[in-house]
Amino acid sequence: MNIIDITRADNTSIDVYVSCSEPQLRHYRDPEGGVFIAESCKVIGRALDGGMKPESVLVSAAVFDKEEVASLLARVGDVPVYRAPSDVMEKITGYYLTGGILCSMTRPELPEASSILDASAPRSRIAVLENIVNPTNVGAVFRSAAAFNIDAVLLTEGTCDPLERRAMRVGMGTMFQLPWTFIGKEDVCGTLRSLGYKTAALALVNDSLTLDNPVLKDEPRLAVLIGNEGNGLTEETISGADYKVIIPMSHEVDSLNAAAASAVAFWELAGRPFICSSSLSEDR
Repeated sequence: MNIIDITRADNTSIDVYVSCSEPQLRHYRDPEGGVFIAESCKVIGRALDGGMKPESVLVSAAVFDKEEVASLLARVGDVPVYRAPSDVMEKITGYYLTGGILCSMTRPELPEASSILDASAPRSRIAVLENIVNPTNVGAVFRSAAAFNIDAVLLTEGTCDPLERRAMRVGMGTMFQLPWTFIGKEDVCGTLRSLGYKTAALALVNDSLTLDNPVLKDEPRLAVLIGNEGNGLTEETISGADYKVIIPMSHEVDSLNAAAASAVAFWELAGRPFICSSSLSEDR
């Protein structure tokens, strides 16, 4: 293991963890591509399981000898492992890092939507995120998608990058368990229809079906469309969808936020799983 002890937050060896914004990380080595920063053993482990390539690790000396951290470090290969005292780690990140470990990884080349949704692929339920800009919401949608049997996720170009650190942290690394990619923002429904999908837009319009309508479950290939936190789906997407869908509510509540609405819709439309986790929560 290539361990390098760091005593100062301004050490240039760790610039990727200190001075790069999310957009700068995405273009870190342009035109060759970028990197992303995964945080916590859970997220880094799922990234490695998903075939992501580590470039370096930054770990707090306070957690370095923990079994979970040691097991993870044994998987990263001969990359630099920067070890720093807790106070230096806090200066680097700007806050107390609960898991005490970060990993810089090569950003993957994303596939075309058509290759993910090839007619031969058994992907009966997919999610489409249109212009969702909050990384917390994007991470939560991915986590619900993985939990409730969604087969793939597509994102319009206006949607937050799932490989932003906060999105990965909230999503517990589930974006490495599902196929996903970005699609063009024009004629989303037409693109999906050409790939063999009926579309169900979550929208508050008069001709909507309720989420539990049997016609939705009977569709062999269905794309669930979820819109922007403030404005919802665009009018073009709503008008182009095969179905407009509402979630019935009480107490004069008209809608849920994007993350909550996606969880309810996935649970209802994608089949309810029968295998429960052995733990009540994976948050750590």
